[in-house]
Amino acid sequence: MPAPQTVPCQYRTGKTLGSGTYAVVKEAVHIKTGKYYACKVINKKLMEGREHMVRNEIAVLKKVSSGHRNIVTLHDYFETAHNLYLVFDLCTGGELFDRICAKGNYYEADAADLVRTIMKAVEHIHAAGIVHRDLKPENLLFRTKAEDADIMIADFGLSRVMDDDKFTLLTEVCGTPGYMAPEIFKKAGHHKPVDIWAMGVITYFLLCGYTPFDRDNQQQEMEAIIRGDYKFEPAEYWANVSQTAKDFVRYCLTIDPAKRPTATQALQHKWLADVTPHFVPDPESASGQPTNLLPHIQKQFDARKTFRKAVLGMMAMRRMSAMPVKTSQLALDVEQYRKDAEEEHVDEVLAQPEDLNSPTTPTAAASSPALAPSPSSPGRAPSPATAPAPTPASPTPLLLLLLL
Repeated sequence: MPAPQTVPCQYRTGKTLGSGTYAVVKEAVHIKTGKYYACKVINKKLMEGREHMVRNEIAVLKKVSSGHRNIVTLHDYFETAHNLYLVFDLCTGGELFDRICAKGNYYEADAADLVRTIMKAVEHIHAAGIVHRDLKPENLLFRTKAEDADIMIADFGLSRVMDDDKFTLLTEVCGTPGYMAPEIFKKAGHHKPVDIWAMGVITYFLLCGYTPFDRDNQQQEMEAIIRGDYKFEPAEYWANVSQTAKDFVRYCLTIDPAKRPTATQALQHKWLADVTPHFVPDPESASGQPTNLLPHIQKQFDARKTFRKAVLGMMAMRRMSAMPVKTSQLALDVEQYRKDAEEEHVDEVLAQPEDLNSPTTPTAAASSPALAPSPSSPGRAPSPATAPAPTPASPTPLLLLLLL
């Protein structure tokens, strides 16, 4: 069998920015323009039998990302003999809650502004026939460190394209437990309303620093979600939050998905729609200024983060000690495959038919034939003869995105 034909790669990859179960994310620079991106590198051995996951993520992002300022854009995708590469926006502004905690003040109106912006992006996603299924603060990133930077919805790995003309319900259990809607746990079928439930949980979190269904273990958490068992407690954390905000949370956390609001209806709720912000005046302010929510929020968030880190560390140690030899070897193989993906030096990528038939210089970032993309893949440009490697002066993100 003849060796697959290749063309020059139009990106140079640099330092590693993050890692997940099946992928690593590296900084990448476009050779011709010098622009920096986040490049998700997926080892093909890890994706055997799971190719549909990458194909689905590309299909979703091609439908919703381009042109919307609050949704991470997929700019390009290509492959080598060993790895798949997805090229995304490089978000350097950090994760949502870390950004909030770094501020000196944070008011209910700030939370409403964030929720309004995210909900408008969800409205756009739903209008395109997509359900995200993994909305949570960790997947909400800021484009830059600037004060007015756009907040971005990232990680469409669990998203699905829904055919509204032929209404179907998804039945697999997926997502992050604390943000999953009751119908997902019930396996009764789910659709776009699961994203509105997640927005209700995110809103609650943005107002107090913890999630409404936080319990001692996942079983208790799941049972609480199915029952819709949550309260606005402890009182000291909610005394400075308006009833309008609490009503919005209740609206989104409607147990029956058929009665839950759409994104458009949620945007019409007075907490988001009213021109005058809703807030509880600071009792210590003579002029009736809104209360700064940051001290309580930061206290709760920091305490839970420390506790969660300790618990996850203990669970990981127990899993490793109880792991059978075969499973343990598999875990080591996965780690090695991921390391191989991280260390690959990319000069050439697999060619597309349009690259081989072109009478001019071949394109540098050929889209992956295994994923059957359209010929109009974004980010294509002739490759220059020489290319600089990424420079040390490139931006350093606080958190990277879209890890499988």
